[in-house]
Amino acid sequence: MAIELRGLTCAGTARRVAAGDLSAAEVVDATLDTIAAGDAEVGAFLAVYGGEARQRARRIDDDDNLRARPLAGVPIALKDNLCVAGRRTTAGSRILEPFSPPFTATAVERLEAAGAVLIGKTNLDEFAMGSSTENSAFRRTANPWDVSRVPGGSSGGSAAAVASGMVAAALGSDTGGSIRQPAALCGVVGLKPTYGRVSRHGLVAFASSLDQIGPLTRTVEDAALILSVIAGADEYDSTTLPDPVPAFHNDLESDAGDLTIGVPEAWLGAGLDPDIKREVEGVLAELEAAGAELRPIELPHEEFAVATYYVIANAEASSNLARYDGVRYGFRADSDDLAGMYANTRSGGFGDEVKRRILLGTFVLSAGYGDAYYGRAQCVRTLLCNDFARAFADVDVVVGPTTPSTAFAIGEKADDPLEMYLSDVFTVTANLAGLPGISVPCGRDDDGLPVGLQIIGPALGEVKILKAARLVEQLRGPFEPAPPARTSS
Repeated sequence: MAIELRGLTCAGTARRVAAGDLSAAEVVDATLDTIAAGDAEVGAFLAVYGGEARQRARRIDDDDNLRARPLAGVPIALKDNLCVAGRRTTAGSRILEPFSPPFTATAVERLEAAGAVLIGKTNLDEFAMGSSTENSAFRRTANPWDVSRVPGGSSGGSAAAVASGMVAAALGSDTGGSIRQPAALCGVVGLKPTYGRVSRHGLVAFASSLDQIGPLTRTVEDAALILSVIAGADEYDSTTLPDPVPAFHNDLESDAGDLTIGVPEAWLGAGLDPDIKREVEGVLAELEAAGAELRPIELPHEEFAVATYYVIANAEASSNLARYDGVRYGFRADSDDLAGMYANTRSGGFGDEVKRRILLGTFVLSAGYGDAYYGRAQCVRTLLCNDFARAFADVDVVVGPTTPSTAFAIGEKADDPLEMYLSDVFTVTANLAGLPGISVPCGRDDDGLPVGLQIIGPALGEVKILKAARLVEQLRGPFEPAPPARTSS
């Protein structure tokens, strides 16, 4: 039986596998065939687990217990900064060659316990540092809607794999927008949970106070389903929250009349692509017509968010990446002395963007500058948290554009780091404040490229943002996978 993967969702696949009218083996075979046919053009994957995936699928088909689980037979891709025991993990960097971790990330273990099939690892900006997936040491990923354009980053491989129809879902990580920004550029749903909602155990660290794992999917229901599976406290991550995890996917329907939406007017001002402004204002008007209340709000300190983010994130990156020295594991360069080995290993193993961020982070932590930069950035972070707290006293969610532009051309911003950093201008605030955020497709620009709408909620407010995203999906319709790879004229 031929399977049309483009029409399959995670929830739908699991229901059909449980009912016996679709086998996990059929789904996995179709997935592997689709990846083989399409990934040469898109470049989403760094590794594909064909043999293991087929074995896993057969076990699911032969086990009534496994077939009854919430993600039974669903192929899911993993961003390659998530550890899988015995499987190479690169984080998109040469410096981790040929590292294979001895353990599996908690979020990945929970996917497998729910019946999912790990189909492979996806490409990313090196150590998740980037907004275009052009910084990978191994390949460049293209946007399935137009292969001359970037898919966003750093979870660009995961977003492209979902958008192209190769998989219905993938995991990514979001440090300053690295799930939501590529989701917007590729026309998929991307969810960043509340900090601490999902365990970071087994995630290769970039900035530990900002990183969070989350799903990229084609529907809001699938994002909610995967969050229900991977969320929850974990003894291996002391920052995880003890709060109970709702069955998010069973609580998505709501009435727009019960929703109060805060709209930061500054987000719809100068610097926003006119096509994005048109689509965002259009969906806001539709929500208001459906009964939602729109209220203009101010986030007085959000103009400092990008600068604050890049001080804090780079400082934490400098600390986290100090462990890659060529001594304990990973890439090691030859040298006649220890100091030379350190220097050659880090010079040859890290790419230019990672080196830039390590240098910036080391500088802001250095003697005489820590208080002036890092300390002040932490104070501004507190002000941003307070801004959101005041806003959520009056509104249920904050809504605006996910990105200032749609997918830009490959190479367009590669030589302008500041311009690249501004791609995250609307997303970094949620990470700094530890809040949940979701990007949901809401339209297209005049070139047919996807536009994303961002919805941010209060801490542990995933139910609120998922319900709001579901309303948008009902108004605008879920995006179908991208057509066969094309290039704009």
